[in-house]
Formats: sequence, C-alpha cells, structure tokens
Amino acid sequence: MNKSDKILLIIITIIILVICCITFSKKSDLPKKAMVYYQNDLVLSIDLTDDSVNTYEVDGLLGKVVIEKNGSKVRVIEENSPNHICSKQGYIEESYEVLICLPNKIVIKIEAEEKIDTIVK
Repeated sequence: MNKSDKILLIIITIIILVICCITFSKKSDLPKKAMVYYQNDLVLSIDLTDDSVNTYEVDGLLGKVVIEKNGSKVRVIEENSPNHICSKQGYIEESYEVLICLPNKIVIKIEAEEKIDTIVK
C-alpha cells in the first residue's frame, strides 16, 4: 500500500463519516406519538410534539406501570416486575425503538406520521 492508496482510503473514510453524521443527526419534523399497548390493545396515546414533562399510569398484568414523558422522550419509571428491567431500559425517542415490559405485557412504541413517497400497485 503506497502513499496515494493511504490518502484515498482516508478521503473515502472521511466522506463516509460525514454522510453518516448528516443522516443520523437529521431530526424528523414529523409529529410523533408514543403508543402504549397492553396485550396488543391500545390503551394510551401520548403526544410527543411539545416539551412538557408528564407522567401516566396504565394497568399491567402485575400492577400499575408509570410512564414518564419528557419532551419527545418516553420511559418507564415505575413498575412491578421481578428484576425491574422495564424501568432500566431508559428513554426512547425514535420510531425504531420499542420499550417492552414482558412481565406486565406492556409495549410502548414510537410512531411518526410518515410522508408517502410512492405507491406501487
């Protein structure tokens, strides 16, 4: 590997890093909601567009599950499960993240309104 190969490799690496940074730092301006499901039934919908801090309670299999909304982020802060794994998962704020509280059968998903790019029949 000579000097020009190393320079080309460094330039390609920098270009890839810049593209990744731009892609991951781009925040979606679309309205987002946190959807809370108990045994596949929607029990609560939380609007994530404002910067307020709120707490919500839903009934799980083992008791109450307390959900905290902080701006555009959501987390479980209190629940009754043996290892408290649900509350240890922390905040989620992107549509690809999911909070699953299996002992309580609670699932929290972030859903964003997506703009339709194309329709194929």
